Amino acid sequence: MKASALSAIAAVSLMGTAVGAAEPENGGADRAPPVTRTSSGTVENVYVSATRRGETDIRTTPIAVSSVDSAAIATMVPQNIGELSTLVPNFSAAQITGFNAASFSIRGIGLTDIIVYLDAPVAVMVDDFVMPSVQTQLLDTFDIDRVEVLRGPQGTLFGKNTTGGVVQVFTKRPALDRFGAEGSFRYGNFDTVGARLALNVPIVEGKLALRANLLYDNNHGYYRNGAAFGPVTPFDADNPYDGATGQGDGSHIGGKDVWGGRIKLLWQPTDHFEALLQYEVARDRSDSVPSINETPAGDPRFVWNLLGLTQETGGDPRFNAAVTDRHDALLKMDEGHRVDVDGVYLNMQLELGDLTFNSVTGYRYQKSRLPSTYTGEVGPVSLFDANRADNRETFQQELRVSSSFDGAFNFVAGAFYQKNDDRFCVVQVLGFLDLIGLINAVPGGFDQNPQVLCNRQDADTFALFTDATVDITDRLQLTGGFRYTWEKKSWAGRHQIFYQQLEGGFDPSLTWEDFDDALDAGDFEAYPFGVVRNARKWNKPTWRGTLSYDFSDDWYGYFTVSRGFKSGGYNDQTGTTGIPLDEATTQPYDPEYATSYELGVKADLMDRRWSFALTGFYVDYSDAQRGLVATLTNSFGQQFQETRFFNAAKIQVKGFEFETTVRPIDGLTIRGNAGFQDGKYKRFEADTDFDGDIDVDFSDRPLNRSPKWMATIDATYVHPVGNAGTLTWNVSYNYEARNAFIYSDVDPDFDTYLDPRNLVNASLTFDDMKSRYYVRVFGRNLTDDRYRISSQPVAALWTFTQYGQPRHYGIEVGFKL
Repeated sequence: MKASALSAIAAVSLMGTAVGAAEPENGGADRAPPVTRTSSGTVENVYVSATRRGETDIRTTPIAVSSVDSAAIATMVPQNIGELSTLVPNFSAAQITGFNAASFSIRGIGLTDIIVYLDAPVAVMVDDFVMPSVQTQLLDTFDIDRVEVLRGPQGTLFGKNTTGGVVQVFTKRPALDRFGAEGSFRYGNFDTVGARLALNVPIVEGKLALRANLLYDNNHGYYRNGAAFGPVTPFDADNPYDGATGQGDGSHIGGKDVWGGRIKLLWQPTDHFEALLQYEVARDRSDSVPSINETPAGDPRFVWNLLGLTQETGGDPRFNAAVTDRHDALLKMDEGHRVDVDGVYLNMQLELGDLTFNSVTGYRYQKSRLPSTYTGEVGPVSLFDANRADNRETFQQELRVSSSFDGAFNFVAGAFYQKNDDRFCVVQVLGFLDLIGLINAVPGGFDQNPQVLCNRQDADTFALFTDATVDITDRLQLTGGFRYTWEKKSWAGRHQIFYQQLEGGFDPSLTWEDFDDALDAGDFEAYPFGVVRNARKWNKPTWRGTLSYDFSDDWYGYFTVSRGFKSGGYNDQTGTTGIPLDEATTQPYDPEYATSYELGVKADLMDRRWSFALTGFYVDYSDAQRGLVATLTNSFGQQFQETRFFNAAKIQVKGFEFETTVRPIDGLTIRGNAGFQDGKYKRFEADTDFDGDIDVDFSDRPLNRSPKWMATIDATYVHPVGNAGTLTWNVSYNYEARNAFIYSDVDPDFDTYLDPRNLVNASLTFDDMKSRYYVRVFGRNLTDDRYRISSQPVAALWTFTQYGQPRHYGIEVGFKL
């Protein structure tokens, strides 16, 4: 799929921190002390920014945080930051069904919906800027310094709805004192081509420097257009291809076509002040994400079975995907999933004595046009094609001050503001209604008459926060944090209608052909018919308290109690049924809350050849926000599905996490992690049709996006090859247990699940003696495992799915000057 493409780029120069990381290559906004090693065989010191008071040794940081550096990323050869989840316990990465969007889950709390206004409980931050959309969270890993993953609610220091956790991405900064260049070219199966280039240019030595990077990725996709529905003139399979069982044309689909980059200017006129200005650009023209029809065969409760449409065709599922590539009806699917990102960011730091002041300012514009064939079948009509279009503007300003006093007290305090405005429309072509006898209900039938749903939301968030630590003794510390958040969201929207109804009534002369873009119908000043408005404010405190103790030079422990808050909000699917909106249907869902208890111990043993961290946790969620796909009937007697959100659940999650790094001999590093989580719904019920009666009770369902077990073991061995250079061998194995994804309101038997996953990856890298160039061969998913990365039942209509990439291998050559 062109999948994580856009996302891939959205932070084209992003990330890094090695598991067992060393000091950041170019420093950070807050610099780390130099790395020290007692011998070449010891575990390196790792520094993290999790406390936002400079960079602290991960061993004595009282937070469950994992760090992945650029060296570990390079040997792993990931396609996006989601694949780094294998290096972090209880961090699961999947995709939203039908989209190249992130479905991140930490400790059983994640997101499975593409709803543009829904705040993800796992926040992704790039150089301290909060990424507002899951559609661009699957960032590319090029030119990244490090990545830090903080598990559990982070509501005091990071604030923005982080009830699950935070993924912090730090890009490489310009170096002030040297010219540098690095680049790579990659080729692999599926005609995969990737190119990267980064340049570092000192303009005024020691004062001013520029760093620029650029990437390009392209492949033809690992899916085949192999599924067409049978009852209505299927495609002829005159030229069947190996492995096909459907009746599509066999073409490659789901390809990737992406480019992007960052330009950074670092100004450091004195030792006490610096300013980093960045411009980010991303252009994604990847194919629409293919779907596979996995409707349970034969069950009469599914409309697809009543129509006799193809499903469960057997064989390799990736050969039975489908997209219609339809261009008319404002779908423009043949142009792919199109995402444009432009961002400007300014990070400044000023040191005045024992105080450090930081300012983070950013503006980001994201334009998305995401047409898809959700049914996974093609034919002479579009059964259910749609184009989700939105334009999003985000402005952020954060100010904070931190101390570095010599005494027993230190603190960080600040203010945070973010404005996030989004305009959204979805165009839907519902040809399946023609097949069930409604072809005469509208002129030309539903296949030739798209419907459109539009709404918009303006969101403002403001918060004040502080976090302070008191040294009670030389070894005992007490930390307390507090944040107070104010949120305001304003929403306006219209129910789904035909274009002929935009001015009220039904005007046959007004059709989709009068519009250039899917978002044009969202001009509520030009087309005010049916528009309803709503607004709501929320203001809530969050807090944490931590007691930590340094037992010895080798052992450290802590206990934390924290309270998290995730704001309420609105639903971009309100009105999908075509029923006019009213006060009940436009009400927002309310905030959810998380109370977390965490006990951790960290140690360096065996003369620093073995380090580990063990954490136990218990989290209680109340008023948890959950989306339900409800089956409803509109005023025309048509049966529709609509995703609706409710404060429907009370959730409890408990478990443990273990991370370790061992260096048994010089040159060999073994890293491993394991996570266990036991998540349960104590209550999960909702009134989906607003008639006053509870009509959905999922209290006995498993907690979705909560694999009970996850584990990874990763081994890297580095050794010289005579005087020519070094060889780096890397092999890893990752396991993730089966976990529920989305619930069906038809029957629990039709809930969708992500399969157990067993991934084996490996790479072999030769570096010349001076590290001027390298050659790397790599293989991912070497056992060619088939596993779902997303799957969704659409009420009583059908079920559609996407699968992870099959065996992928290739070669990469690169240089560094």
